[in-house]
Order: sequence, then structure tokens, then C-alpha cells
Amino acid sequence: MGVPEALRHRLWGYDTPSRGNIPERRSGVTDRATPRPRPRRPVSGRIPGRRRGVGSLTRRVVTLTDSVGLEPLAADMARVEARLHGAVQSPDAFLTEVADHLAQAGGKRLRPMLSLCTAYLLRDPTPVSDHVITGAVSIELVHIGSLYHDDVIDEAQTRRGVESVNARWSNIHAILVGDFLLARASSLAASLGAEVAGLLAHTIGELCRGQVLELQHVYDPQRSIEVYLSAIEGKTAALLASACRVAGLVEHASPEMLDAVTSFGHHLGMCFQIVDDVLDVTRSSEELGKPAGNDMLEGIYTLPVLYAMQSNEELRTLLQPEMDADQLARARELVAANGAIDAAVVAARDHARAATAVLRDTPGFDPTVVASLTQLVDDLIVRTN
Repeated sequence: MGVPEALRHRLWGYDTPSRGNIPERRSGVTDRATPRPRPRRPVSGRIPGRRRGVGSLTRRVVTLTDSVGLEPLAADMARVEARLHGAVQSPDAFLTEVADHLAQAGGKRLRPMLSLCTAYLLRDPTPVSDHVITGAVSIELVHIGSLYHDDVIDEAQTRRGVESVNARWSNIHAILVGDFLLARASSLAASLGAEVAGLLAHTIGELCRGQVLELQHVYDPQRSIEVYLSAIEGKTAALLASACRVAGLVEHASPEMLDAVTSFGHHLGMCFQIVDDVLDVTRSSEELGKPAGNDMLEGIYTLPVLYAMQSNEELRTLLQPEMDADQLARARELVAANGAIDAAVVAARDHARAATAVLRDTPGFDPTVVASLTQLVDDLIVRTN
């Protein structure tokens, strides 16, 4: 199943996959087939327009990752973990301590898991090559480095249950060490060849593009659904798509398979973010592990809110930079009451169906892995019930 030209450019920046100088696969493994005004700071103290995006979401995917259930996954994830900590080592002991701070704090490692599962799709569920581990770690380092920068912008005090780097040391430390992690990610990608290095650079650019686009529409009741979708495509879906694509490149997948795994990661990322945005409106603070409705409070009008505003003038009036608790509660009621949640869930389901369809319809994928990843997608949608 091919990827449309517009999406092809957006996802990885050029048209046709080329082999570049990616290292040959390990011996014994064969190819399967050929400007708005600056908004006032909200009560929470975080800068409006910033949210944890997939960061908040990954804290909730433990049941999803467990549901994959592929035999080699645990051992391969242990290899990722060891390589991840090794990648942040430096002759400077202090730099190593700061760089390894969030990696030591854990996380669900969703992105490297997708890299591993992509390799299983293309061959069979057996232990992956060292090159796949390298690609998976490079993707996770981009994610962690972006969290260091996010916490500076958000003025966050904690991350993954520990002090954030900016809180424990300083903003300058967090910015510089975040850059260090991105540099290490780039170095690992370069070791896999020019095309993987280019993919990683383009992905980092997409993360920035999506976030900047979101910031342009803080407290903007005119934010369009198209702008919302473009923003989450950059800030969330791009990294999940690249997590899949990097494994496809390293495994020398055929062009059709390479497009298919990239498309799967893209649709999975879109579904993840839309589900996250639905839960922000429908779940309690206790269930979420963060303030419910925080996106509305910070001026980020997500898909269910945008749908609700189309037919509710009271909601448009309430959504202002300084909503109090009662106004926020009323806004959440209005979003939940007029069918906007159902409409957003339909959009998430559309991406879920597209993700599973590309797995089902692409010849040559391992059927056991297809079934496991289909279950992963299904479990995500179940959370909206």
C-alpha cells in the first residue's frame, strides 16, 4: 500500500526510498522482498500552548505494550535499555549523570518497541540485529532530548516521578544536555547510513514544526481542524512513523513495505494523540495523573473542543486565557454534551482502521506480528469507551 505524495513529503521529506549507505544486514538474514500576541501565563505556571503530548500518553500505555506479547520483545527491549544508557556516557562524569537522569527514571519505551516490532514484521519474531537496536535507541534519544527542552519551557518540576533536569540543576543544564542527547541520537543514526541520518534530521524538524504551529494558535477559537491535525502530525505522529521507518530502512525493506510501516506508525501516532485529547476532556484528574482539562486551560483547543465550538457559542465565550475552576468544569461539560466526543472518537477510529489495514493489506508481513500490533491498536481505542 503506497503513501500519498503529500504525506510522503511530510513524513520523511523526500519521495522515493533509497538504500543510501545503510550497513548490510547481518549474516544469515535475507530480504523478504524487493504571530500571535504572547498569552498570559495560566494559574498552573506553565507556559500556555505547551503540553506533554505523547509524554503524558506514554505513561498510560503499559497495558498496550504488554498486549503485544511477542516472545523476543522483552529480551530485545533489555538490549535497547542497555544501549540507551551506554549511548549517553561521556568522559565527563557530571554530563553523564545529567544525560542519563531521565533514562534512569524509566518510561514505557513505546518508540523503540515500535522499531523492534517493525523488524519482526519484516522477518519473523526473532531477536533483532544490532543495527535495529541502534536505530531504536536513536529514536528514543530524540524523544528524551525533547523532554529536557519541554520541561524548561513548561517550568516543570517533575518528570517520570523524579525531579526534572531543570528543577534539579538549571534551565541551562537542561537545554545543553538536551542538545547533547540529540547529538548522540544523530551520531547513532549516521552510523546506520546517510538515509537514516536524513530521516532523523527531518523528524526533529517535524517535531519543531508541529510545536511552533500549535503555539501560533494558543487561545485561538478560529483554530481549524486542519491546523490541529497538521500540528499533531508533526509533534506526535512523526516520531512514531520514524520509529517504524528506521527499522524498515535498516532491514532493507522493499519500497512497498517501507511505505507501509511508515504509514502504520503515522496513523498510530495520530490515533494516540486524538485519544489523549479525548481523555483530557472525559477523564478525571485522578484517572489521568494530571489536571483534567488542562489543554483548554492552556489555550490548546483539541479536536473534541474544536468540534464542540462549531455549534456552541457559550463554549466559545468560556474559553479565555483566565478561566477559573468553575468555568473550566462548565467548558468540559459542554464539550462532553453535544456529540463532539463521539466525533473525535470516530476520527481516532479512522486512523486506527487505517493503521491496521496497512498491516493486513501489505503482502509479506509476519502474520503473528500483524495480529499483535492489531491488538495494540484495538486496546488503544478501547480506552475511549
